[in-house]
Amino acid sequence: MSSIRGRLGRRRTALAATAMAAALALTVSACNGDDEPSTDAKPSDGGQMQDLLDNLPFDVDVEAWINGGWEDWDTDKWMRDIGEFINPIIEGLWDSDRMEEAQDPDQAIDETEIEEDVNPPESEDPQADRGITDVEPLPVDAQQVPFPYTDNAAPIGKVFFDTPEGSMVCSGTVVKDPAKPGQSNLVATAGHCVHAGTEGGWFRNIAFVPAFNNNGAPDPYNAPFEEMAPYGIYWANYVSTTQYWIDNGTAMGGGGAHGDFAILEVENEDGSSQSLEETVGNAVEIDFDAPAVSGLGDVTLYGFPAADPYDGNLMYNCSDTPSRLSLDSAMPGMYWAGCTMTGGSSGGPWIRWDADNEPRLISVNSIGPMESTWLAGPRLEDDAQAVLDHVSSGQR
Repeated sequence: MSSIRGRLGRRRTALAATAMAAALALTVSACNGDDEPSTDAKPSDGGQMQDLLDNLPFDVDVEAWINGGWEDWDTDKWMRDIGEFINPIIEGLWDSDRMEEAQDPDQAIDETEIEEDVNPPESEDPQADRGITDVEPLPVDAQQVPFPYTDNAAPIGKVFFDTPEGSMVCSGTVVKDPAKPGQSNLVATAGHCVHAGTEGGWFRNIAFVPAFNNNGAPDPYNAPFEEMAPYGIYWANYVSTTQYWIDNGTAMGGGGAHGDFAILEVENEDGSSQSLEETVGNAVEIDFDAPAVSGLGDVTLYGFPAADPYDGNLMYNCSDTPSRLSLDSAMPGMYWAGCTMTGGSSGGPWIRWDADNEPRLISVNSIGPMESTWLAGPRLEDDAQAVLDHVSSGQR
């Protein structure tokens, strides 16, 4: 734990000037919590919107959608497949009241469903980690991430979205875009934060708030807007997840967890042309070729836990050495690590530092037990890379 803090501290020092410069340069024009929210849509690119509409299996009246049609969750018109996604910006929809009302998605597994291997073999080959479940990790108490987040964890934030059950919240991370070096608008999160898996389709009004509650206010929803959302609100104009999650994902029991990964392409609600990466001052590279678990070393998990005993207002992290978990031996293994973060941290990054002391995202928070003593996330290989490449390419 101390070694992780040390290396992270040096990394923070190197990034602080860049992140703060970006924060000072940004002019936030979105409405604050005292203003009357607008219900006007702001389409970013008419051509791109039309391409998305053309992909849908039925006609959608965008104006009607904006004026409340999005609240119709009729299963016959709940878009489900990859490419069948629209998310027009509705300015002011995600005001402080709606953000405060957002709940954590219920994503848990009964530990009795997990079978630990009696004598799990060690391996230096990631492929040999498939199908292996090590002994359950010991709990690791989550620690508060220091304020301000713009200095210490600018790329990490909250993902808000609407479901048939109401508004929900997860965590996410700005990640590098191979097609736009230094100018990424991509965010990594969990598949269950954007899609209902076997139980439905794409969620709606998906938005990202990096460095949420920057100064750790006890009641961020009554704080100035620029403190709650120092970089503004970014709406997803496109989202994709793995086909494995769509075909197998469930809210309970760990179904689809091996593919519980998603990428958002976002744009600022205020219309800013500056990329998300330039705005927050950094983006994290995704590692699709991480070592076998035996060679990972310490990893740090981040998120905004919202279920008891947390309230979702602050960012936390846990550092541990991951072990192996398998719920489907045909899929790349999952990582599990001790961590007391709860729901709301879903989608938050698992960060590993490489030999050059650069942060690499190797997984995202996916599932945990009802007692919140550990978290698990999918190993990211070909399926996850295909999601990133699909969104990055702009091909819909």
